[in-house]
Amino acid sequence: MQKTALVPHARLPRAYHSRHVLGSTVDAFGAAHWLLADRAPEPGTDHPPYDALFVSVHEDGGAEVTELSAVRARWPHLDRLPDGGFVVASSRARRYQDGDQVQVFDALGRESRTFSVGDAIEHLLVDATGDLWVGHFDENPAGIRRWSATGRLLWSSHQVSGAGWIMDCYALNVSASVTWACPYTDFPLLEIRPDREVRVRANTVRGAKAVAVHAGEVAFLGGYGEDHDRLARGELSGTSVEPTDIGRLTLPDGAPLGRRRVVGRGSRIYVQVEPYTEWCVFDLSG
Repeated sequence: MQKTALVPHARLPRAYHSRHVLGSTVDAFGAAHWLLADRAPEPGTDHPPYDALFVSVHEDGGAEVTELSAVRARWPHLDRLPDGGFVVASSRARRYQDGDQVQVFDALGRESRTFSVGDAIEHLLVDATGDLWVGHFDENPAGIRRWSATGRLLWSSHQVSGAGWIMDCYALNVSASVTWACPYTDFPLLEIRPDREVRVRANTVRGAKAVAVHAGEVAFLGGYGEDHDRLARGELSGTSVEPTDIGRLTLPDGAPLGRRRVVGRGSRIYVQVEPYTEWCVFDLSG
């Protein structure tokens, strides 16, 4: 089976390696971001508001650091807004009864607004216009929703016909002009564009955790059990994904993938493994 190696993309500056990585992502413009705290949250206890550092590393290697105060998310999702601000959201909403599950900070790190998007966040990705795409896991049947940065609901996957029951957003890819999703239970590939009807393509790849699309080609990363590092490729027809190849994705040195985070952005799948200080990338356009 053919193996494809990831390529290094961005590294957390070594000066911050002693801090605990609460969360990390790659934004719509290719910049990598880390949310850092002095220590990990203590298990089994409420986590009071804490100070954190938001470290951003751009594709040219330049880095910037912003201090955030009174961050509340215990297990956070995060992203950078196009205006230079920041979004930090708790994956669980049960303890946030006052609409403060999502915190939006300005470019100086000051909290500007809060709102809630619903429990059980699996993915949170900001698009190039500043809207938030949220994919939920199976404890929230909301599926996939798009929100403004002020907390206004703009779109919901409940409006999609022909996709079956969207119970869990396994894979989500948000690029500049289109959003792709591959949800449980039927794993269709959804092509979501502004002001258009969602295109639904039948798909036989099950359990993928990330997806990349480029010029009529698609790649799915992951699957159940031993297929956690599977790289399944296909071609897009009008109504389906036609499989073309199955291989394995490895780390740059050829080592197998372990526990990881993944982010889909257009033609790219970004992968981060423990200790979560480096992002690597697979680019379908390459």
